[in-house]
Formats: sequence, C-alpha cells, structure tokens
Amino acid sequence: MEPYMESPEEGSKFLIETEKLNAWYGNTPALDNISIKIKENSVVALIGPSGCGKSTLLKMFNRMNDYIEGFSHSGKVLIENKDIYSSEIEVENLRKNVGMVFQKPNPFPKSVYDNVAFGLVIQGITKKSILDEAVEKSLRQAAVWEEVKDNLKKSALALSGGQQQRVCIARALAVEPRIILMDEPASALDPISTNKIEELIYTLKDKYTIVIVTHNMQQAGRVSDKTAFLYMGRLIEYKKTRTLFTNPGEELTERYITGRFG
Repeated sequence: MEPYMESPEEGSKFLIETEKLNAWYGNTPALDNISIKIKENSVVALIGPSGCGKSTLLKMFNRMNDYIEGFSHSGKVLIENKDIYSSEIEVENLRKNVGMVFQKPNPFPKSVYDNVAFGLVIQGITKKSILDEAVEKSLRQAAVWEEVKDNLKKSALALSGGQQQRVCIARALAVEPRIILMDEPASALDPISTNKIEELIYTLKDKYTIVIVTHNMQQAGRVSDKTAFLYMGRLIEYKKTRTLFTNPGEELTERYITGRFG
C-alpha cells in the first residue's frame, strides 16, 4: 500500500529524502519501504504507536543505528542529495551537520559552559573569545541564557530537567548543524518545561530543519508543519499537520488520532 501524501509544494527544496528505505534488527523488520521528503526549514513530526519505527527512522538520519549489533538496511537516505550511507561519507562530519537531542536530558558531568563548548573543543577550537561567543549565542538560541548566564561554571547536572534539556539543545546548536533530530525531547519534563521546549522548536525552524519523534499528538499539532504517521514500520500517511489531524486520508490514521486504535 502506498502512503497517502500531498503533492509537493512548488519550489520546495528538500533537505532530507529517503528512497525505498528498509531496516532490520537481525531478522526483525523495523522499516518497510519508506520514501519521505522533508523540506528545508520545517518541523516534521513522526507519530505512531510504540514499536512502529519512528525512532529507527529518526536515527537513520545521522547513522545512530550504526552502533546497534545486527542492524542492517537497504534503500537510500539522502541529505542535500548525498547518500549518507555511502563509503565516501565521514560520519563525524555528518553528525556535525545533524545534531541529536534525546528523550531524557543527558548533560555531561561538566559545567554549563563546558557542555555547550564541548563539540567545538573536540573540533580543536580553543580560543576563549570564540568559545565565549558560541556558548552565549547557543544558550540564547536555546532560550536558556537568562537562566544560566550567572552560573556558567556551575555543573549542568545541578539544573532543573527543563534547563538541562535546553542546555543539551544549546550543545547541539553550538556546532552549527543544519538539521536537529529530537527523540521525544519533552516526554521526561513537566508541563511548563514542555511548553518552553515547544516554543523553542517553533522559533528554531527559521534556521534549522527539525525532525521530532513524539507520542504526544497535541504536541505534534502545536509544533510541526507536517506529520508522518507510521504503523508497523510502514509510512501510512504524510501531509500537512493541520490537514492530517482534521482530514486524514487513511482510516488507520483516523483511528489512531481519535483514540480508537487497537
């Protein structure tokens, strides 16, 4: 079955594309013939029940699945028309351009400053003025500068969960990626912190392309431009978020978003 998709917008520039993408963990299929195009400077939400392939698809965009024993795939993942699984791709450079924010805040046991500067230092940047500027810029972009500017030498582990997650987002932004992947970035946070993360996602799309996995359909509705519904490794429907939630093209999608699933 072909997924229900809208016609591409005129003049769209697609930053991420997959072509007939399949994936397996050992002999267990995880993705089934996924073809999807993600426009530059947009937010795309991946929704669907647990085990449907959302996180597997997300992690294929920066090859995080490479570390999983028994993982294999077929098909293509293209970023700027380059197959990121080709032998010519340097994975370190790929991950510089494709940042990742995980479900639970994972700051390093270092100061706020050192967390944000980490990726730049790894690249060999040591000049304090450059690091100072990058740290402040990234923390401002992550909407947490005003809360931590007087405590940059304080351990990031001493911050609240919501602040930790925004520092982790700042850490991803500091190396100036083009794409940010977020795997349920607010699921471990309280409602106020969740709201701040959602506001942040909305403002970041002016400069970045964001792909977010979420179980929270209201969140997908609030932050994303387009939504992809996956089920059992297949892409069932992919269209503008408002349209998908108000006028789904597939009965399976309608059952899921109205809670009549299973």
